[in-house]
Amino acid sequence: MADKEATAGSKRRIRKEKYKVKFEKLVEEYKNVLVVGVDNVGSLQMQKVRIALRGKAVMMMGKNTLMRMILREKIATNPKLEALLPFVRGNMGLIFTNDDLAKVRTIVTEYKVPAGAKAGTLAPTDVFVPPGATGLDPGQTAFFQALNIATKIVKGSIEIVNQVHLIKKGDKITSSAVALLSKLDIKPFFYGIVALSVYENGSVYPAEVLDITQADLLAKFMNGVDKLRALSLAAKWPSELTLSFQIASGFRKLLALSLATTYTFKESEAFLKSAATAAAAPAAAPAAATAGKDDKKGKDDKKGAAKPPKEEPKEEEEDADMGLGLFG
Repeated sequence: MADKEATAGSKRRIRKEKYKVKFEKLVEEYKNVLVVGVDNVGSLQMQKVRIALRGKAVMMMGKNTLMRMILREKIATNPKLEALLPFVRGNMGLIFTNDDLAKVRTIVTEYKVPAGAKAGTLAPTDVFVPPGATGLDPGQTAFFQALNIATKIVKGSIEIVNQVHLIKKGDKITSSAVALLSKLDIKPFFYGIVALSVYENGSVYPAEVLDITQADLLAKFMNGVDKLRALSLAAKWPSELTLSFQIASGFRKLLALSLATTYTFKESEAFLKSAATAAAAPAAAPAAATAGKDDKKGKDDKKGAAKPPKEEPKEEEEDADMGLGLFG
């Protein structure tokens, strides 16, 4: 018996030594680490993720105490690893990579499987029961009444009248809700690996930061530039940001002075010509309109002279009594 225990102990030590060597090698080889949560993740899912990550990243699972011990030993040579220590807790794993972290996270999180609700756990999402036929016999109507769900009997089967918000996100799942979902054969949740945090060459930040694109960063930067420019203009403080606006403002003042006086310069000549053309246009318009009216009138006169009005034929006077007087 003692020999068996000694053999088992030596095997554990060998496994720990192999794990330690592999973990230290990964810490030295890779600069980026994705901290992931693996709650409710099955072994088949883990296997698929490992296969998908080949050539891009390496996933390491293990006891948190052993991981922390190895990291503390490596801090002596790489102090940046100290930032990773607080995140080694709970049901988690580490994914080491030098590739694009956003792509690695996409690969890791796309493997999800449907799962039923479990009583006593917190709901990760809202759960709705759709209206319609349930396939259950009328004898189970009391079960729906206990859950305050309106139903009716259609063709010998229970039918839910309206959509039901059965479970709210973050609420504890009750046994009655689990029983209903089981009867309706509804698996409302999808479980998979969840990206929690990112360690990147000594810096740690939430995984949601990976959703920010280059376009988003540029938009935020330009928003800051616009605010700084507005502040400089309001304070009348010249800077590189306000230089173009100040030059344009000075040019407009010179142009206004040139228009108000006889003084011209090379850049103002084109504007002066345009202003002169624009000023002449309204004066020419009434003259053209008058000339058009005169032309039209002359044409009408000519038309009248060429075609004198037709004389209406005079009606012949007829004897009202056709030559027969009243006393004829």
